[in-house]
Amino acid sequence: MSETANTQPHLRLELISDPTYLCGARELVASVSRRLGFEDMDCSKIALAVDEALCNIIRHGYNRAMDKPIWISLWPIPGDEHSAGGIRIVIEDEASQVDPSKMKSRELDDIRPGGLGVHIIQEVMDEARYERRAPKGMRLTMVKHAPRPDSAPTLSDGSCSAQIHTGTPAARPGGRVR
Repeated sequence: MSETANTQPHLRLELISDPTYLCGARELVASVSRRLGFEDMDCSKIALAVDEALCNIIRHGYNRAMDKPIWISLWPIPGDEHSAGGIRIVIEDEASQVDPSKMKSRELDDIRPGGLGVHIIQEVMDEARYERRAPKGMRLTMVKHAPRPDSAPTLSDGSCSAQIHTGTPAARPGGRVR
């Protein structure tokens, strides 16, 4: 396991098992992935893997209950001379426990909706490991390796264009609406 396994996550999100919040979790993970150097297609794939995992927790682990806890933790994996870096995402819940060796997708030639979440996660991510948590629940650890910029973006390099203005447009610098 990487050295980031024993450190506090750089980002930790707690949400309830209400599907209303899935889009926010996807967008957050995709945005952070982009900042860590992933291309748009990989950001979408990482967000898809997170979405599939969350949907499986809600549907199968919590039997569609909309008030149960789910935690998403995220760590950047720094690049070095041997590795391009990447991202590690851990999703935890207090849902029904399942034997990780029995978590499988349905057969791909069985054409029908649903049942491909585990397959999608395994195809999209470089690593995906399911394990039981003590005393209850499950943990999914996913890793995706990708090139990172030589230096992390900073607020002063212009890569963060968000600006906060208050008041009327005339009160803003230059009197322009942004």
